[in-house]
Amino acid sequence: MALYLGVMSGTSLDGLDIALVDQQTGHLQLLASHYLPMPPTLRQSLLALCTPGGDEIARAALAENAWARLAAQGIRRLLAQQQLEPSHVRAIGSHGQTIRHEPARGFTVQIGNPALLAELTGIDVVADFRRRDVAAEGQGAPLAPAFHDWLFRDLASHVAVLNVGGFTNVSLIDDGQAVRGFDCGPGNVLMDAWIQQQKGAAFDQAGQWAASGQVHPPLLARLLAAPFFSGTGPKSTGREVFNLPWLQQQLNGLQVAAHDVQATLLELTARSVVDALKRAQNETSHVLVCGGGAHNGALMQRLQTLLPGAQVASTQAWGVDPDWMEAMAFAWLAHCCLERIAGNRPTVTGAKGLRVLGALYPA
Repeated sequence: MALYLGVMSGTSLDGLDIALVDQQTGHLQLLASHYLPMPPTLRQSLLALCTPGGDEIARAALAENAWARLAAQGIRRLLAQQQLEPSHVRAIGSHGQTIRHEPARGFTVQIGNPALLAELTGIDVVADFRRRDVAAEGQGAPLAPAFHDWLFRDLASHVAVLNVGGFTNVSLIDDGQAVRGFDCGPGNVLMDAWIQQQKGAAFDQAGQWAASGQVHPPLLARLLAAPFFSGTGPKSTGREVFNLPWLQQQLNGLQVAAHDVQATLLELTARSVVDALKRAQNETSHVLVCGGGAHNGALMQRLQTLLPGAQVASTQAWGVDPDWMEAMAFAWLAHCCLERIAGNRPTVTGAKGLRVLGALYPA
């Protein structure tokens, strides 16, 4: 057995996903998983770091220490549940928390103090996966397509693996072609922000609130007019572009009921994905959905309606739990780093070539 842990904290800032995997030659098995909700104070600290503010260096240092302690707590619990010692795990693949992502300006920032995480767990940590790709003039994102390709390449042709987290990204897998992929736009980030502001809820359970409203065409047109949607991959995005103040700007001068805004935001997520797929892979046969969006019944139904020629289903139907896909991906990327295997794909990120991703922090 070659055991790895993957720790993923995404743009939704809802919590930490921790996956324990057995990485064997040509095969990966999810053995156990653990989820830790993000403490509200830490969530607010991390969210505030996504926009410029005072005393950022100190605030970022304190926030990443808290993040590392939370991750270490979850890892210790998971190992105890599995009756494993730290020495049984070869490495932790830690994504950290993205607080800024601006590859056009040559940088991406993920915090999570991997040195402290190694100290607290007694396990080697591989972190800082994205900056090596950006150094090679790539987007640094998305990184999951290499893993999706490795996982699903032999299962079917014309496959799209769609991750719907805070943002959406897609991996395109075709026979005889290198995997392609890119960010499509907002996933849950705007829907979560809107329902939190309007109703105090963390997210729209199964898309029920969105389903109660009607799409507002003028608002949808304004949202889809964002320059990001007209570009083709490689491309990536984040909270720097799509956020609640941006949504409020698009609402200026419009009278839209709150639940109709939510319905329109769901339509934005679905339309941006479908429009991107039709441009990049018009003959898509299967759309495999992972991330929190796989549980949004209204979104899944809308995607299927807009893609009548494809089968839209959770990755669960293909034997992979949608909730743990990204954490598994970073466990796999840690393995790739230690084995000196390239973890990026230039056809996805636009980097000048294949690169080994990640930096090692020994325990």
